[in-house]
Amino acid sequence: MKRFILNNQTIETDLPAGTTVLDFVRYHKNLKGTKIGCREGDCGACTILVGELVENFVKYRTQTSCLMPLANANGKHIVTVEGINKPNNELTEVQQAMVDESGTQCGFCTVGFVMSLTGFCVDDTEKSQEQAVSSIDGNICRCTGYKSIERAAERVSYQLSVASGQKNSVNNLDVAIERGFVPAYFSEITAKLVQLKQETNQPLTTDHRPLFVGGGTDLYVQRPDEMIHAEAQNLFDYSELRNIEEVGEFIEIGGSATVTDLLVSPIFQNIFLNLYKHLKLVSSTPIRNMATLAGNFVNASPIGDITAWFLALDASIVFNNDREIRLSELYLGYKTLAKTSDEFIKTIRFGKDVQHFNFEKVSKRTFLDISSVNSAISLKLENNKISEAHVSAGGVAPIPLYLKKTSEFLLGKKISEKTILQANEILQTEISPISDVRGSAEYKRLLLRQLFTAHFVELFDFQFLEMETKP
Repeated sequence: MKRFILNNQTIETDLPAGTTVLDFVRYHKNLKGTKIGCREGDCGACTILVGELVENFVKYRTQTSCLMPLANANGKHIVTVEGINKPNNELTEVQQAMVDESGTQCGFCTVGFVMSLTGFCVDDTEKSQEQAVSSIDGNICRCTGYKSIERAAERVSYQLSVASGQKNSVNNLDVAIERGFVPAYFSEITAKLVQLKQETNQPLTTDHRPLFVGGGTDLYVQRPDEMIHAEAQNLFDYSELRNIEEVGEFIEIGGSATVTDLLVSPIFQNIFLNLYKHLKLVSSTPIRNMATLAGNFVNASPIGDITAWFLALDASIVFNNDREIRLSELYLGYKTLAKTSDEFIKTIRFGKDVQHFNFEKVSKRTFLDISSVNSAISLKLENNKISEAHVSAGGVAPIPLYLKKTSEFLLGKKISEKTILQANEILQTEISPISDVRGSAEYKRLLLRQLFTAHFVELFDFQFLEMETKP
């Protein structure tokens, strides 16, 4: 039995755990404000707010309901557009901003934008214009044009900053309730979720199941009908799989930690100086709120951005049976993994002494697109020579690649044009790209050559006298 709060009503349902929240709210609760668009998490028309109890506070994030199983709603506050409406049928501050700035035409996508902006009002991000516009990055509009919607977002951010008296309020939810961005009943949700948690909290088990599910952002795209009735163990909500902490000389991350968990982690912010810049290239806000690290790794996509990131950190993974291997050892062939069916990734571990790190990707669109080619690098320097090097690449082989020969070549070398050019030649021997919809094999070789060079330009402001570009 799944129990959660839907808007202002406690729900109990014994529907299959794999039923999507989108289908539940539309077809079982007749809440038709949440729209069916792409069913792949790309368009944002089905965006909802999901409130989760974290240390006796409710933290809200946007998620795409088309990819969210009911199992992942258990014990949470699920908010559709009907749940933010005022009782007197007046427009909320966000809805009014969309009207005033002419941010809607046909209206199909409007609900998603409204929910994303409402999520911005109650989440922990800085209430700046940049963050307001960033919050709607997972929503697509086919007819209005984005400038009017961006103006609405900027208006909302200004209203919030004025209301709180500073850019980032101590309690954004309280301000949002006080100013009417969300209804007053939101103030009662914490106590209700505390009670639900006591009733629904389940210890992590390792019972054998045919399938383990985290955020579901790939499984529900690839196998939507099958997932409804799949006998799966949902791992998304186990607190022991969501931790990010320093343990001795290492950083340890639970397998169900999301990309957004990395983004807001003080530990990651201290280690990775360009964290926001780099992770902004990974999908959209709602998907980053759902996509787990373990899911990204075991999906085994040759162009997985987060996989490339952690390969360059020379990370290791620990399974639920405490077996530990390097992440680079997980990939045996295309979609073939060095794990058994009853193993799932419990922990990701890497050395916390990260000195110079960079991530690069090229895609058809700068944002909200999968990579044509990506690459990451982590370097340590001692006496002006490279003492440790790890280089990764995606989109240039059947598996996500740890470039072992290139990494070994860099050891003991000074950073120079000669070193970079020679390393690039070795790099070319380690890859085997194919021509596909994202580019020809020759083009991908050229892209990786340029991305590898870009690492040194970004990290060390390196200037090339003459750069070869031959494939």
